[in-house]
Amino acid sequence: MPTIDLNSDLGEGFGPYRIADDDALLDMVSSANIACGCHAGDPIVMDATIRKAMTRAVRIGAHIGYPDREGFGRRAMTLSLKELEMLTISQLGALSAVAHHAGAKLSHANFHGALGNLSFVDSDVAKTLIGAMKAFDPSLKFVGLPHTEASREAQAQGVALVRSFLADRAYTPQGILVARNQPGSVVKDPQAVAARVRRVLTDGVVEAIDGTLIPMPMESILIHSDTAGAVELAKVIRDAVQAAGFTVSPFPA
Repeated sequence: MPTIDLNSDLGEGFGPYRIADDDALLDMVSSANIACGCHAGDPIVMDATIRKAMTRAVRIGAHIGYPDREGFGRRAMTLSLKELEMLTISQLGALSAVAHHAGAKLSHANFHGALGNLSFVDSDVAKTLIGAMKAFDPSLKFVGLPHTEASREAQAQGVALVRSFLADRAYTPQGILVARNQPGSVVKDPQAVAARVRRVLTDGVVEAIDGTLIPMPMESILIHSDTAGAVELAKVIRDAVQAAGFTVSPFPA
Protein backbone atom coordinates (compact mmCIF):
# COMPACT_ATOMS: atom_id res chain seq x y z
CA MET A 1 0.00 0.00 0.00
CA PRO A 2 1.41 3.47 -0.88
CA THR A 3 2.32 5.80 1.98
CA ILE A 4 2.00 9.52 2.62
CA ASP A 5 3.44 11.67 5.38
CA LEU A 6 1.23 14.00 7.43
CA ASN A 7 3.13 16.94 8.91
CA SER A 8 2.04 19.68 11.28
CA ASP A 9 3.54 22.87 12.69
CA LEU A 10 3.67 22.30 16.45
CA GLY A 11 5.17 23.72 19.64
CA GLU A 12 3.86 27.15 18.72
CA GLY A 13 3.02 28.30 22.23
CA PHE A 14 5.39 29.85 24.76
CA GLY A 15 5.42 30.25 28.52
CA PRO A 16 1.91 29.48 29.78
CA TYR A 17 0.33 30.11 26.37
CA ARG A 18 -0.71 27.33 24.02
CA ILE A 19 -1.84 27.64 20.40
CA ALA A 20 -3.04 24.14 19.61
CA ASP A 21 -3.78 20.69 20.99
CA ASP A 22 -0.35 19.30 20.15
CA ASP A 23 -1.00 16.02 21.95
CA ALA A 24 -4.05 15.21 19.84
CA LEU A 25 -2.33 16.23 16.62
CA LEU A 26 0.77 14.17 17.42
CA ASP A 27 -1.49 11.12 17.56
CA MET A 28 -2.46 11.72 13.92
CA VAL A 29 0.64 13.04 12.13
CA SER A 30 3.91 11.35 11.21
CA SER A 31 6.22 14.37 11.23
CA ALA A 32 6.31 17.55 13.31
CA ASN A 33 7.75 20.95 12.42
CA ILE A 34 8.61 22.48 15.79
CA ALA A 35 8.87 26.23 16.40
CA CYS A 36 12.39 27.24 17.42
CA GLY A 37 11.79 30.19 19.73
CA CYS A 38 11.40 33.07 17.28
CA HIS A 39 7.86 33.28 15.86
CA ALA A 40 6.81 30.99 18.72
CA GLY A 41 8.16 28.38 21.10
CA ASP A 42 10.64 28.45 23.95
CA PRO A 43 13.11 25.88 25.37
CA ILE A 44 10.53 24.27 27.65
CA VAL A 45 7.93 24.00 24.90
CA MET A 46 10.53 22.71 22.44
CA ASP A 47 11.67 20.04 24.89
CA ALA A 48 8.13 18.92 25.73
CA THR A 49 7.08 18.78 22.07
CA ILE A 50 10.16 16.80 21.06
CA ARG A 51 9.68 14.27 23.84
CA LYS A 52 6.00 13.80 23.02
CA ALA A 53 6.89 13.30 19.35
CA MET A 54 9.51 10.71 20.30
CA THR A 55 6.96 8.58 22.18
CA ARG A 56 4.91 8.37 18.98
CA ALA A 57 7.82 7.80 16.54
CA VAL A 58 6.97 11.13 14.87
CA ARG A 59 9.80 12.71 12.88
CA ILE A 60 11.18 15.95 14.36
CA GLY A 61 11.99 19.00 12.28
CA ALA A 62 12.68 22.72 12.71
CA HIS A 63 10.02 25.29 11.84
CA ILE A 64 12.05 28.44 11.23
CA GLY A 65 10.44 31.88 11.26
CA TYR A 66 10.95 35.58 11.71
CA PRO A 67 11.60 36.86 15.28
CA ASP A 68 8.05 38.17 15.54
CA ARG A 69 5.98 36.59 18.30
CA GLU A 70 3.45 39.40 18.33
CA GLY A 71 2.67 38.83 14.65
CA PHE A 72 3.14 35.04 14.84
CA GLY A 73 5.80 35.34 12.13
CA ARG A 74 3.22 36.31 9.52
CA ARG A 75 4.34 39.93 9.09
CA ALA A 76 6.99 40.88 6.56
CA MET A 77 10.38 41.97 7.90
CA THR A 78 13.24 43.61 6.05
CA LEU A 79 16.39 41.66 6.93
CA SER A 80 19.72 41.31 5.13
CA LEU A 81 20.72 38.00 3.61
CA LYS A 82 23.36 37.63 6.33
CA GLU A 83 20.70 38.17 8.98
CA LEU A 84 18.50 35.54 7.34
CA GLU A 85 21.42 33.12 7.19
CA MET A 86 22.20 33.49 10.89
CA LEU A 87 18.52 33.48 11.83
CA THR A 88 18.30 30.05 10.20
CA ILE A 89 21.52 28.76 11.76
CA SER A 90 20.62 29.94 15.26
CA GLN A 91 17.13 28.40 15.19
CA LEU A 92 18.45 25.11 13.86
CA GLY A 93 21.10 25.19 16.56
CA ALA A 94 18.59 25.83 19.33
CA LEU A 95 16.19 23.05 18.37
CA SER A 96 19.01 20.63 17.55
CA ALA A 97 20.55 21.18 20.99
CA VAL A 98 17.24 20.56 22.75
CA ALA A 99 16.65 17.46 20.61
CA HIS A 100 20.15 16.15 21.38
CA HIS A 101 19.48 16.63 25.09
CA ALA A 102 16.34 14.49 24.71
CA GLY A 103 18.18 11.81 22.73
CA ALA A 104 16.71 12.77 19.37
CA LYS A 105 17.93 14.20 16.06
CA LEU A 106 16.40 16.58 13.57
CA SER A 107 15.33 15.02 10.28
CA HIS A 108 14.10 18.07 8.38
CA ALA A 109 13.37 21.79 8.38
CA ASN A 110 10.97 24.23 6.77
CA PHE A 111 10.13 27.93 6.90
CA HIS A 112 7.15 29.55 8.54
CA GLY A 113 4.74 32.30 7.57
CA ALA A 114 6.09 35.44 5.95
CA LEU A 115 9.62 34.04 5.78
CA GLY A 116 8.39 30.96 3.97
CA ASN A 117 6.29 33.07 1.59
CA LEU A 118 9.34 35.16 0.72
CA SER A 119 11.38 32.02 0.02
CA PHE A 120 8.72 30.95 -2.50
CA VAL A 121 9.40 33.89 -4.81
CA ASP A 122 12.82 35.41 -4.00
CA SER A 123 15.69 33.36 -5.42
CA ASP A 124 18.37 35.11 -3.31
CA VAL A 125 16.45 34.48 -0.09
CA ALA A 126 15.78 30.87 -1.10
CA LYS A 127 19.46 30.32 -1.88
CA THR A 128 20.47 31.80 1.49
CA LEU A 129 17.98 29.84 3.58
CA ILE A 130 18.61 26.49 1.89
CA GLY A 131 22.35 27.13 1.94
CA ALA A 132 22.24 27.77 5.68
CA MET A 133 20.29 24.55 6.22
CA LYS A 134 22.83 22.59 4.21
CA ALA A 135 25.78 24.20 5.99
CA PHE A 136 24.28 23.33 9.37
CA ASP A 137 23.52 19.71 8.48
CA PRO A 138 23.59 18.42 4.89
CA SER A 139 21.49 15.41 5.90
CA LEU A 140 18.48 17.59 6.75
CA LYS A 141 15.56 17.31 4.35
CA PHE A 142 13.66 20.37 3.23
CA VAL A 143 9.88 20.06 3.55
CA GLY A 144 8.49 22.62 1.14
CA LEU A 145 6.04 23.46 -1.59
CA PRO A 146 6.81 22.47 -5.17
CA HIS A 147 6.71 25.22 -7.83
CA THR A 148 8.69 27.58 -5.58
CA GLU A 149 12.16 29.10 -5.58
CA ALA A 150 12.90 27.32 -2.30
CA SER A 151 12.17 23.86 -3.68
CA ARG A 152 14.11 24.60 -6.85
CA GLU A 153 17.04 25.79 -4.76
CA ALA A 154 16.94 22.65 -2.60
CA GLN A 155 17.23 20.53 -5.73
CA ALA A 156 20.03 22.73 -7.10
CA GLN A 157 22.03 22.46 -3.86
CA GLY A 158 21.46 18.72 -3.46
CA VAL A 159 19.24 19.05 -0.39
CA ALA A 160 16.68 16.23 -0.24
CA LEU A 161 13.23 17.65 -0.94
CA VAL A 162 9.98 16.43 0.62
CA ARG A 163 7.21 18.15 -1.33
CA SER A 164 4.34 19.31 0.85
CA PHE A 165 0.69 20.00 -0.02
CA LEU A 166 -1.29 22.49 2.05
CA ALA A 167 -4.78 21.02 2.02
CA ASP A 168 -6.54 24.02 3.57
CA ARG A 169 -4.86 26.80 1.57
CA ALA A 170 -5.79 28.16 -1.84
CA TYR A 171 -3.19 28.20 -4.63
CA THR A 172 -2.53 30.65 -7.45
CA PRO A 173 -2.28 29.32 -11.02
CA GLN A 174 1.52 29.48 -10.54
CA GLY A 175 1.33 27.05 -7.62
CA ILE A 176 2.05 29.69 -4.93
CA LEU A 177 -0.17 30.15 -1.89
CA VAL A 178 -2.83 32.86 -2.12
CA ALA A 179 -2.00 35.58 0.42
CA ARG A 180 -3.94 35.22 3.67
CA ASN A 181 -5.40 38.72 3.32
CA GLN A 182 -7.16 37.71 0.10
CA PRO A 183 -10.71 36.29 0.00
CA GLY A 184 -10.79 32.50 -0.21
CA SER A 185 -7.16 32.07 0.81
CA VAL A 186 -8.09 29.54 3.51
CA VAL A 187 -10.37 26.59 2.66
CA LYS A 188 -12.60 26.29 5.72
CA ASP A 189 -15.10 23.60 4.70
CA PRO A 190 -13.75 20.22 5.96
CA GLN A 191 -15.43 18.32 3.15
CA ALA A 192 -13.87 20.62 0.56
CA VAL A 193 -10.48 19.98 2.17
CA ALA A 194 -11.10 16.22 2.07
CA ALA A 195 -12.05 16.42 -1.61
CA ARG A 196 -8.82 18.32 -2.38
CA VAL A 197 -6.80 15.65 -0.57
CA ARG A 198 -8.49 12.83 -2.49
CA ARG A 199 -7.98 14.59 -5.80
CA VAL A 200 -4.31 15.33 -5.28
CA LEU A 201 -3.68 11.73 -4.17
CA THR A 202 -5.58 10.12 -7.03
CA ASP A 203 -5.11 12.61 -9.89
CA GLY A 204 -2.01 14.56 -8.82
CA VAL A 205 -3.67 17.94 -9.37
CA VAL A 206 -5.26 20.72 -7.33
CA GLU A 207 -7.71 23.36 -8.49
CA ALA A 208 -6.24 26.85 -8.23
CA ILE A 209 -8.32 29.76 -7.01
CA ASP A 210 -9.22 30.70 -10.62
CA GLY A 211 -10.28 27.15 -11.51
CA THR A 212 -7.05 26.22 -13.25
CA LEU A 213 -5.87 22.66 -12.61
CA ILE A 214 -2.22 22.60 -11.62
CA PRO A 215 0.02 19.57 -11.03
CA MET A 216 0.78 19.01 -7.36
CA PRO A 217 3.51 16.41 -6.81
CA MET A 218 3.89 15.74 -3.10
CA GLU A 219 5.04 13.29 -0.48
CA SER A 220 3.53 15.03 2.55
CA ILE A 221 0.35 16.89 3.55
CA LEU A 222 0.48 19.80 6.00
CA ILE A 223 -2.06 20.27 8.78
CA HIS A 224 -2.02 23.79 10.24
CA SER A 225 -2.26 23.45 14.02
CA ASP A 226 -3.41 27.05 14.58
CA THR A 227 -6.46 26.76 12.33
CA ALA A 228 -9.77 26.72 14.19
CA GLY A 229 -10.90 23.09 14.50
CA ALA A 230 -7.43 21.79 13.60
CA VAL A 231 -7.88 18.45 15.38
CA GLU A 232 -11.17 17.73 13.64
CA LEU A 233 -9.67 18.79 10.30
CA ALA A 234 -6.70 16.49 10.90
CA LYS A 235 -9.11 13.60 11.38
CA VAL A 236 -10.89 14.48 8.13
CA ILE A 237 -7.57 14.64 6.24
CA ARG A 238 -6.31 11.38 7.72
CA ASP A 239 -9.59 9.64 6.85
CA ALA A 240 -9.40 11.00 3.28
CA VAL A 241 -5.83 9.73 2.92
CA GLN A 242 -6.80 6.26 4.08
CA ALA A 243 -9.95 6.22 1.93
CA ALA A 244 -7.74 6.94 -1.09
CA GLY A 245 -5.76 3.77 -0.31
CA PHE A 246 -2.74 5.32 1.39
CA THR A 247 -1.12 4.57 4.73
CA VAL A 248 0.09 7.44 6.93
CA SER A 249 3.81 6.97 7.47
CA PRO A 250 6.87 9.24 7.91
CA PHE A 251 8.87 10.13 4.82
CA PRO A 252 12.08 8.06 4.55
CA ALA A 253 14.82 9.03 7.00
